Amino acid sequence: MASRFDRSVGVGVRLRYCDGISDTILSKLNSARQNLIRILQHAYSGEFAAAYAYRGHWKSLRESPEKQRIRDIEAEEWDHRCRVGEWLTKLGAKPRPFREKVFWAIGRTLGLTCHISGWFMPMYFAGRLESTNSVEYEDAAVFAKELEMEECLEDLLDMARVELDHEIFFRETVAGHSLLPIMRRLFGWS
Repeated sequence: MASRFDRSVGVGVRLRYCDGISDTILSKLNSARQNLIRILQHAYSGEFAAAYAYRGHWKSLRESPEKQRIRDIEAEEWDHRCRVGEWLTKLGAKPRPFREKVFWAIGRTLGLTCHISGWFMPMYFAGRLESTNSVEYEDAAVFAKELEMEECLEDLLDMARVELDHEIFFRETVAGHSLLPIMRRLFGWS
């Protein structure tokens, strides 16, 4: 059953006319909506960068199960970007064009550097990045829950789970590498 909140375009406008909705509740819902949109805009561009970085990453590797897994991860990042874009549309929001350009450049640059940086660095930083992505989707899910957007909540939690799976893959892949203790001290991902 759809709630009045999951048709979120103009949520604030519709709610103003609902009996029994205080200004405090209205303000809280508008704030949750704005926070959800902000996180989704960041995630949308972040998935862009990640997908291009992973494309360069798997292309830099020899044929192996790791290469295939990273190729699959790239496809999952494109899928997340598509799903996040759909939620932005449902919220009446759009990606930020400048952020899109910046993250396109970041992704393409990272993808190219995978060809010269060796095996460990892309694996390590991909895992570190994925650890923040799962948290970002969990944070977005909190706001979707406040807005009673159950389908969005479920979708965001699914994406958080997939990002966590990515992190686990990269964590297991770099486990035991001689550079790992140094990188942990420098960059904090454990």
